[in-house]
Amino acid sequence: MVFPPPIKVHAAPKLVNLVSKLNVRVLPTRRRLSQPDGPEGRLKRMRNIVTALVKNERIEVRYHSGDEARGYAERLISEAIRYGDLHKPTMDLAKFWIHDEAAVPKLFKVLVPRYKQWPSGLPYTRMLKAPTNIADYMNSTSLYAQHLFGVLELRGNPFPPLPGPFAKPHPGAIHNVLLEEARKEYFRSQTNIEKQAEQQTQAVPVPDEEDPLEQMTHNLLSESPTTESPESKK
Repeated sequence: MVFPPPIKVHAAPKLVNLVSKLNVRVLPTRRRLSQPDGPEGRLKRMRNIVTALVKNERIEVRYHSGDEARGYAERLISEAIRYGDLHKPTMDLAKFWIHDEAAVPKLFKVLVPRYKQWPSGLPYTRMLKAPTNIADYMNSTSLYAQHLFGVLELRGNPFPPLPGPFAKPHPGAIHNVLLEEARKEYFRSQTNIEKQAEQQTQAVPVPDEEDPLEQMTHNLLSESPTTESPESKK
């Protein structure tokens, strides 16, 4: 019995072309974020984060919430670049995720031109962990009572750049200049203190230390009676 040759299916590349590819990693499992309002409140939180990100271009949010909203922001920008503001489904998508109507034109007039010639494979957004404030944990009963915070920003924003996790210290930054001057001043003060202590030590008179054997011999000679020689008597 002769079997027919297998049929080659070429539908996969066409399906891939229908949806723009994200440049960020998306977890396959749903995250367990506490939300008293359920799925509706969770979606509302994501919309608030995306709206704030488009308006301000750099926001500070809870790390896990911001990391999840990052995927929605990436897809929204990608769809806006692909179809433009004349595509009604894309415009409806933008109005859904950006509930502030004044920020919707910014998506198409500012962000789309910025990212239209963006390098392939580079995400439009960046997520960084914010420094942990130990004071937030002082009054909490559990170490996990407080949530970690992060900074979610759009790349190419007009704000000063934030240092990445592997960034090298820049010697020209104002805080590094101040720290370097403070370090020099500290060592100068320590050197002056050491010099003053050395001068005070040299000013104190040090008693002469004699050899104990010589001191004993001197005492014996001073205590022994002197004898006159016969020649001196004559």
